[in-house]
Amino acid sequence: MAASARPLFEAAFEAPAETAPSQTLANFARLHMEAVETARLANLLGRSLYAIIAFAALAVLTLAVAGSIAASSIAWAILTGAGVLAMARTWRHAIDLPFERPTLQAFSQDLHACLLYAGFVWGAGAFLALPAATNGIEALLFVAAPAVTFAVLLRERQIVLQFVAPAAALTSLACAVRPFADGAYSAAIALGAGAIAAWAVNALTRSHAKGGAGSLNSSAIAL
Repeated sequence: MAASARPLFEAAFEAPAETAPSQTLANFARLHMEAVETARLANLLGRSLYAIIAFAALAVLTLAVAGSIAASSIAWAILTGAGVLAMARTWRHAIDLPFERPTLQAFSQDLHACLLYAGFVWGAGAFLALPAATNGIEALLFVAAPAVTFAVLLRERQIVLQFVAPAAALTSLACAVRPFADGAYSAAIALGAGAIAAWAVNALTRSHAKGGAGSLNSSAIAL
């Protein structure tokens, strides 16, 4: 009886010893992933200030090039300024705790919403701010300039696409509806610019992801 009972006691005491290494590795992996996410979001927080400044500068440049002080241009300037202020307020709230995961995650979600709003406002600028003499090249630059700026500075695919999709769609619609110089041609160019920007954002994000995966593998081998 004792001989048959002994393996049970041995199994009971040996099981934790067998599961302990795997549990420890799982904890290390979880902590490592949390550290990677915190570093990524902290970098996003640091880069977002430059993106906010660049977006405001592009809006001012657009108004200056349009050269119109009509009520529609003023309305677009107010809407764009509201987006800039919302992004700046989000950044200011998160910069006080730049390495707290909950704060950084909330900042990322708020930045998603701000960029979506900014995309709709920017696309509305094709109706409100761009002059009727706008041609296809100018429509392309109107969409591509902020998209490339956000892609280079933020390096986050989903956040940038939140801006690109509504901005390109509304600009293309404005080219087709408004009496621009080359209506259908400009609309096609605007959509093409949005598609190219989305592809560039995707490619840029994948390249950074591959680089991050390579560094993670190197760290794992070193451990």
